[in-house]
Amino acid sequence: MVSLRCKMAVKSELDKLGLHYAKIELGEVEIMEDISDEQHNQLKYSLLQSGLELMDDQRSILIERIKNTIVEMVHYADELPKVNFSDYLSDKLKHDYTYLANLFSEVTGVTIEHYIIAHKIERVKELLLYDELNLTEISYKLNYSSVAHLSNQFKKVTGLTPSFFKHLKNKRLTALDDV
Repeated sequence: MVSLRCKMAVKSELDKLGLHYAKIELGEVEIMEDISDEQHNQLKYSLLQSGLELMDDQRSILIERIKNTIVEMVHYADELPKVNFSDYLSDKLKHDYTYLANLFSEVTGVTIEHYIIAHKIERVKELLLYDELNLTEISYKLNYSSVAHLSNQFKKVTGLTPSFFKHLKNKRLTALDDV
């Protein structure tokens, strides 16, 4: 679950089945009672209808928790934590980082570092499009060591410089004004 809409869909399906829950968080639900195989199958089917997946495999669950923690950290936190991402993930998920990194890479084919970078760049794009912060403020907000580091990483991932990306947005808006 990555959004409020997902949480609402899960709540709705649990309520329909008469299941009580202690918490619903990103990617995780704590159901208060034991559920029957029939309830489990009904929940699985109804979540699939909503475009969601019920995961039973511990490895898959941990991978989703890693992804959700990263998404939460990069997209929804006001500021990124000042500690290393490896320490942050280890503390948050209560697992050794080496284990998390190896499992993540094995299952997804992407390193945690590349996954974080991809999300950070998506966040940079959002912030550039909102046009509320300049590049220096964005680099500070996302804990880049410098604007140059952010710009290099942005270009490496997107093939564009941040200023050219912003220019494309402005050019597109100008073109829309001409319509």
